[in-house]
Order: sequence, then structure tokens, then C-alpha cells
Amino acid sequence: MEARQVTSVYGEVSSLPTPVCADVREQQQQQQEEDIRVFTVTAGWSQTDAVRASRLCYSQQWTLISASGDQRAVRTVLPPGPCVPLPAELLSGLSPVGGLRAVVLDSGGHQLLEIWDHRGLRKCLNLTALNKHGGVYDDAHFGGLSWSECESKLLYVAEKLKNTNESARGKVYDTRTRAHGRSNAILHVYKQDRSVYCDDWGEALTNRSTPAVCVVGLHSGSADVLPGVPADVSPGQALWAPGGQSVFFIGWYHEPFRLGLKFCSNRRSALFQLSMDGHCERLTGDNLSVSCPRLSPDGSTLVYLQGQVFGPHNQCLSLQQLDVNSRKTSTLLDVVRRPQSDGFAGVYEALASSCWSADGRRVVFSSACRNRKDLFMVDRGSKKVSPLSCGLVDATKIYGSWKLLTIQKDLMIVCCSSPNTPPTMLVAFLPSASEAVTWLPLQEPMMTFDFLWTVLDVEPPPEEDNANYLNYRGSTGFGQDGILSLIGHIGSQDVKDVQRAVLAALDSDTTLDPGRVAAIGGSHGGFLSCHLVARYPDFYKACAARNPVINAATLLGTSDIVDWRYTCVGLQYSYNQTPTAEALAAMLEKSPIIHAAQIKAPVLLMLGGRDRRVSPYQGLELYKALKSRAAPVRLLWFAEDGHSLSRVDTQAQCFLNVALWLQQHL
Repeated sequence: MEARQVTSVYGEVSSLPTPVCADVREQQQQQQEEDIRVFTVTAGWSQTDAVRASRLCYSQQWTLISASGDQRAVRTVLPPGPCVPLPAELLSGLSPVGGLRAVVLDSGGHQLLEIWDHRGLRKCLNLTALNKHGGVYDDAHFGGLSWSECESKLLYVAEKLKNTNESARGKVYDTRTRAHGRSNAILHVYKQDRSVYCDDWGEALTNRSTPAVCVVGLHSGSADVLPGVPADVSPGQALWAPGGQSVFFIGWYHEPFRLGLKFCSNRRSALFQLSMDGHCERLTGDNLSVSCPRLSPDGSTLVYLQGQVFGPHNQCLSLQQLDVNSRKTSTLLDVVRRPQSDGFAGVYEALASSCWSADGRRVVFSSACRNRKDLFMVDRGSKKVSPLSCGLVDATKIYGSWKLLTIQKDLMIVCCSSPNTPPTMLVAFLPSASEAVTWLPLQEPMMTFDFLWTVLDVEPPPEEDNANYLNYRGSTGFGQDGILSLIGHIGSQDVKDVQRAVLAALDSDTTLDPGRVAAIGGSHGGFLSCHLVARYPDFYKACAARNPVINAATLLGTSDIVDWRYTCVGLQYSYNQTPTAEALAAMLEKSPIIHAAQIKAPVLLMLGGRDRRVSPYQGLELYKALKSRAAPVRLLWFAEDGHSLSRVDTQAQCFLNVALWLQQHL
């Protein structure tokens, strides 16, 4: 295969669009003495444009009509309207009743807040010119745009302005010296030092340091930063409390310093309620990690996710519920230690922004379950969990991943995909206890791929089994015990499990060639890939690793999640921890670098120059070790990219180089 062919394949596959959000609007209509329900579904899509090396966003609308005699079944899905390109929006949100659309966007170096209605642009505010806060947060961890019930105020999170009062701007010092009998006066003026280090929230959140909760009054056109947020807390995920006189928010504790937040559900945080006059109350316990507050339609109950502080940075979470009036909390879904076979395995994913049934009795969510991502519903009365990924009209289509985009008026909009089917959208009404789900596609995928996929169950032999935990060990979707089983066993248990899975796959399909096996992975997957080619040097014929962990000991001082570097080798972490010889030896002993001399397979390394999670010098360390032995190795350095290597041009280069590398060496 030539480079031109690889580029063509990548361009075709990478341009497939993905639905990222959805909204539902309903209107009652009467037609020939029959009441019907008409829904307008608006979906936001993301698509890669290889020509411009950028990602495009667009929206599309569908009209759904309920079935005759059954207003909870979709009778007709009308053809969608044309795709409408969207500007570079940071945030957007529809008002709950009036259908107003708020948009925050960048324009000419300024951040604007626009309000649109059915007649066009209704209001535009220049948030930058108001000079009440810094940049508006648009990330999934802190950001959000929330309408008040009266639809006259908007709530969001932005970077707090630095202190600019006179005492902070600088001090004047008069230093007098004597030289050759003369008095020389030297005037030193020190202004605020721009070089002072500013702590941030790590990988992909490097410009997030001190967030503030902000409110815009649409009638007055004013923006205000709400007072009263505790000084040791960074607020985010803000939403209005019932009545519009206070707000709920999640506050992450940032003293004595911040740790990386992305992909880490184990950061100390709490749920707070803040009144407009600055009174702040903590609503959850002290040493917990909480996120994703979601208010019920009637405003009586708030659900949120809760986990442990430190330990594995992604873990099984409990679903908690807070009675807004009494302030009492209770557990709706507890942490699942060991799931039953083919049963519910716990909550591991963030909640959708709209996840409640219309009656407030059920909560819908997506989560990992064994090797799949599935869709579930929990009944608040019985606390029974039911899967919803069934009832497909075309039974031949099996999806490996279900993601809830939204549920509004009991109409669920989900994104589904599988290894051979690109992302597509399905719709269905939330069923009652005695009903089955009937899913309908809004749009067929642009293409499917002609191959089959299946899931293999692999069990470790008795002598390698961990009697205290389950298999697969360390991955989400198999219970909290399975996650904890990896602690202290990285570089051994996980490596053996992957190798055993590879052998099982080869044994199950005789068309696979055991003489042409390669290892590919990123981050901890890169750690595993490098371990595999070092520990089984005659088995693997090539390796491609993206930002791999190579030496946990040298990574200790450069990673934004230093706590995991201790946890993964079985050591407790505390903020005031300093390295010991024993700790560094344990980290080194579990790292691929100590086996580098055994590597025979050609290794391709892809590194992000701005990676805060796994320093690119990790990959450089292996590169130099292999070069010193004249081993075949190639390194790609992407100076402007981070840990995910997610820039469009970077992804294209990685795809092309990996394909050609495998072709060359397999």
C-alpha cells in the first residue's frame, strides 16, 4: 500500500461525522380530532476537514411525530433539513420555555454573548469589554451555560481577573549607595511580575487556574462575578437552584496545589450552594470526589456522582441524590465491587446534561459494562437498574457503544457505534416498567465496514489469578475490585493479561497470522506495548507507541498526576510526599525501560511536545536507549500537541506513519 492510498483511506474514515449533542423541543397539535405530539430534534455534529486541517461543527434538525393512539411511540421521522454550519461557538444553550438560544463565541479577539430568537439576533454583549472576568470556560470539567427559570439571566464559569489594585501593581524602593564620596540614589520600580508561576489544572486545562461563577443580566446587560466562593476552591459545573436566587456548583479544592483533572474522577471536591449575596454552603462531605450535579424537572432532587479521593484516577462511582429542601442525601446506586455475570457493572461515565425522566422518578445514563458502553435506567423507588440497549428495529445491527446525548420529554437521543459502524443517532421514548424500548434511527450511517467483530472472554490460569479480584484486571466496566487489582501490579498483571488475550484471539481464529503481530498503544497502552515487545521479543514484529510511559521513576517529577505514580506501584500518596530511594526503585522496577535491551521489534514513537500527563522525554528516553544499540526506531515529535495527540494534522500524520510502519515491518 502506498502513502497515497493510506492518505485516501484516512481522509475517508476521518471525515465521518460524529453527533456530540442534541436538544428536543415539543409542540402539541390536533389533527383530525386526534392529539399528536410533534418533536423537533436538533443535533450538533463534529466533522474533520482534512483540507483545512480543522474540525467543523454543524447542526441538523429532524421532525418526529407520535404514533396514532400512542403518544409515546414515534410514528414518523420526517427527512432532515439541510446541515447548517455553526461558527466557532464556545458554549450554547436553549432557554427552557421561550426557545431563546444563547451563544458564547470568539470574534476579533473579543468574547461575545449572543441571544437569538425566532426573529433573529435579539441581543449581543461584549463580555471582554465589560472587563468583569477573563476567558469563559468551555471545557467539560468546569464549563457550562445555564438559563434561569425566568429566562432573564445566564450562568457560566470564567477565569477570574487577577488582582489589579495599587498594592499588587508594584512597590517603589529608594536604594542609596555611596561611591567615591558621592551619594547615588537608585530608584527601582517593581511592577507585578508576569513571570510568577501560576498553578493550573494540568493536561488540556493549562489555561484554567482560578475560575469564577459569573451571571449576566440580559435586561441590564451587566455581568457580575458572584462573591462568596471559598478561597481554596475552584468552582465549576454551575447550575441554577430552584427560584433563581442561588446556584449549585462543584468546587475542587486546589490547596496546597492543583493536580491534573482531565480523566481523573478522584480529585477532592464538594457540592456547594451559593446565594446571590455571597452566602456559600457545602452540601456534601469533606474528603470526597463529586461531579455532574443534575437537577430534577420539578427542582426537588439533585443527583450527582461521588467517588474516592486519590487511588485510581478513573474508578467506579456511586450515584447520590440530594433532597433540595431537607438537604438530606442518600445513595441511589452504590459502587459495584463485583458485578454478576453479564449484569450491571457500575457507573464510570459522566452524566448527560439532561438525564431525568419527565416525572422525576428515573435517571438515564451511559456507562462501561464489561467490554461495551451501554445505556441504563435506574428507578428511584426500587433502585432497580435496567438496560435500554435493546429493541432495535433491525436486529442485525449490534452496537458496542451507546452514549446518551439527552433525554427530554422522555424522548431519548443516543449516539451508537461499533467497530464496523460509524457513529449514528437513534431515538426512542423511555419505556414504562412493562414496556419494551423501540429504537428508530434518525439517520443511517454514511457507510459501514465489511467485517465482523466479537468479544472474547479470557480467564487467567489458576496460578496467575488474583483471588481477591476479577478479570479483566484494571479496566473500567468490571467492578471496583477489578480496578483495584491492578494497584501494585502494573507491568506484570496487565502485561500478562494482554498477552493472554492476544493468544486467545489467535487461537480462536485460524486466519490470523501469529508471525505478523504488532503492539500499538498510547499512554498506559504505550507502557503495555513497550513492555510486550520487551518481554516477548520473538513474538511481536513491530511496535507503535503514542506518548508512552517508559520510566515511572523519571516521570515522577514531570507529570500533572503525580499521585498516580505512587498509587500504581502500591504506595500511598500525600501532597507533602517526597521521593525515597525505595519508592523510586519500585517505580523503575515496573517500567519498560529496564527491559529495553531485550527489544527486537522496530519501534515507532509519537510524542506531543506539550504533553503534561506523560512528558515527551519519556519516549526520548527509550529512543536513546534503542539508538545506542542501533535498534530500529523512529520518533515523531509534535511540538504543539499534548497528551491526546488530537490536532487534526497530528492525527493524519500518526495514521499515515503507523500504517506504513506496519506495512514495512509486518
